[in-house]
Amino acid sequence: MGAAVADTAALPGEPVAVHETFALFHRTQTVPGALPGPVLKQARRCLIDLVGVAAAGSRTELAVLIAAHAATQFGAGTNPATILFDAGARKASPAGAALAGGMTIDAIDAHDGHPLTKGHAGCGLFPALLAIAETEAPDMPLDEFLAHLTIGYEIAIRCGIALHATAPDYHTSGAWVAVGVALSGALMTGANSEIVRHAAGIAEYHGPRSQMMRCIDHPTMLKDGSGWGAMAGVSALMLARSGFTGAPALTVEEAAVTGIWSDLGTRWRIMEQYLKPWPVCRWAQPAVEAALDLRSAHGVASDTIGRVRVRSFHEAIRLATARPADTEQAQYALPFPVAAALVHGRLGVAQISGEGLRDATVLDLAERVELSESAAFNDLFPAERWAEVELELTGGRVLASKPLTARGDADAPLSDAEISSKFHALMDEAGYGDRATRIEDMMMAGAATPATVSDLVACCSASS
Repeated sequence: MGAAVADTAALPGEPVAVHETFALFHRTQTVPGALPGPVLKQARRCLIDLVGVAAAGSRTELAVLIAAHAATQFGAGTNPATILFDAGARKASPAGAALAGGMTIDAIDAHDGHPLTKGHAGCGLFPALLAIAETEAPDMPLDEFLAHLTIGYEIAIRCGIALHATAPDYHTSGAWVAVGVALSGALMTGANSEIVRHAAGIAEYHGPRSQMMRCIDHPTMLKDGSGWGAMAGVSALMLARSGFTGAPALTVEEAAVTGIWSDLGTRWRIMEQYLKPWPVCRWAQPAVEAALDLRSAHGVASDTIGRVRVRSFHEAIRLATARPADTEQAQYALPFPVAAALVHGRLGVAQISGEGLRDATVLDLAERVELSESAAFNDLFPAERWAEVELELTGGRVLASKPLTARGDADAPLSDAEISSKFHALMDEAGYGDRATRIEDMMMAGAATPATVSDLVACCSASS
């Protein structure tokens, strides 16, 4: 796999031991049957979830705009890649398809994440690695692709933890996803250790170190930078293969992060992933969970609620939008999704988009949601995200939840049935319900139903 590459100048110093570890890890874990059973199952769960979110995201204005941009500005050339669920069934270069795919998934904030990265690896990894595999190894067995995706998670998550440990600003996921894509993509295409090292260095230098809290305070289509990071990672790999040189990636090679990489292959970070029950920022989900618990336990009708009080950690309280103008603002909000959940008894894509944004009952209740910060919850963030909710009823009675985290964390995972239900609901809402069972069977069955990268691409094409 992979095209011939030009001679590449050596980076300063000798490649550190972690690069040798990458190569060994890749060789041992891509052998059929090598991944531990629970790890492979978790990769399948993450993949099916990402596909469902991509389908739902493709119906947003953000996705329509970015797909058109990728198709027109990132020329497909002689070896084009599919743009995920693009209504026009257009193609682009692998970097363009990675950009569009990452932003399409990010358009609906329902994808998986890792608490210590405060962000999302799969959102950028999946479309980037799929675009590379489609153009260079379309006959790759799906289980082999899953192994590469799993390795991508292990590398990208550690890149994210390392960046947060060494950089003072809170950067979007794209900053470290770029390095994860470059490294795992290089390994997947059989690049030598020198090219792997240059690809990581280029990706880290050019990855989008955008400030996450600016997007929290001013939600727009910028989102979490995942698509831009996916594009930067693919571009870094292609550049390194052509002879372009880069500086050492500090999130991989700096002495201060050695411990983060020391357990590669023994500690499976993908098992620490959360999968979301609701399509909004993870920081808002504990409050949504607490509100729904109170509604269910006490049979509360929304028209009997006078005020809602939410206590959570600082970053969650920054999600203060009560009257979102668009789906981006609705996803990076706390009062609005809490109110929508209390009114409708659920929180799906319909509640944070389209007519759901103009629901007068929800908007009225959202204006009566009061937010406050808890020092105790601040101390637990980011490893744990907590909230508690009080409902003050119009008659004066106060119903108080216990402190809660949202379901879907590693210690309270969504069941396979819940993930399946979420997947089918997302596919149905996106208009792809007729293929959902076929996709689910292919992804979850494994070797019993052999499939290839081409089969996966076909499932993620609007023209399938």
